Amino acid sequence: MSANLRIAARAPKRTVPLDGKALLTRVSEEGSVASYQRKQVIFSQGDPADAVFYVQKSRVKLTVVSKQGKEAIVALLGSGEFFGEGCLAGQPLRMSTATADQDTTVFRLRKRAMIRLLNTDLKYSALFTAHLLSRNIRIEEDLVDQLFNSSEKRLARILLLLARFGKEGKLEPVIPKISQETLSGMIGTTRSRVSHFLNNFRKLGFIDYDGYNGGLLVHSSLLNIILHD
Repeated sequence: MSANLRIAARAPKRTVPLDGKALLTRVSEEGSVASYQRKQVIFSQGDPADAVFYVQKSRVKLTVVSKQGKEAIVALLGSGEFFGEGCLAGQPLRMSTATADQDTTVFRLRKRAMIRLLNTDLKYSALFTAHLLSRNIRIEEDLVDQLFNSSEKRLARILLLLARFGKEGKLEPVIPKISQETLSGMIGTTRSRVSHFLNNFRKLGFIDYDGYNGGLLVHSSLLNIILHD
């Protein structure tokens, strides 16, 4: 195995958590909370970039569309994660489309309010920077994963990330449920291949289906798929 492949086969890392309540306490009067239904667009590629968003509940999917009309999933962000922060670096237009992957609640903070917070609260600014850097590292690892690993390993890695990679021996639910169509878009393969891998994972005891809420239970032993040569 090459050095690049060894890097790609490591256990997935979570984004550094950031206390969203602290953010809301500081800037609650300058932002707004909005709820979106599944598949509802929060902002579109090419829209003015004038605010930062924080996921309070559920998941947001970031996608890009090429000039030829081909769509690709850039990231799937869960509760406690930011998106749309490109405006803070002078990005005039949105480079991606943000869509609610399930019924989702987000906090929208205007660009100037976020810049003022980061300039006046150095401690929060450092935490925010660490949060974004760790998330960008995770997205970079996703790209390496796409380039060097098999679709089966890519799927295992995505499931572990969505399950927040729990403690050994525990079943961690992926809530809310995620469609096979979304998973296939994230790992760059067909829906039928995703279905095939999920069935194999279930037979091996790495995952199970939660009949109560329709979610997916992911066992930490699924890591064996990633680390196996």
